[in-house]
Amino acid sequence: MTNPANHPTRLLRRHEVEHMTGLSRSTIYARIKNLTFPCAIRLGARAVAWRLSDIEEFLRNPFSYVAH
Repeated sequence: MTNPANHPTRLLRRHEVEHMTGLSRSTIYARIKNLTFPCAIRLGARAVAWRLSDIEEFLRNPFSYVAH
């Protein structure tokens, strides 16, 4: 049985993304604006999350990542 916490479609909240990447909130949003970080998925009026698979892709090569 697979662990749902490690499933590639798992969604990460911002604090988890900050922890995984070592980037601050302001850097994450600046990089999203510059298309050098994965876009967040809107969950509600004031809630966003990122796909674990998108963050893992970013971490494989953070200096040449281009959002698609």
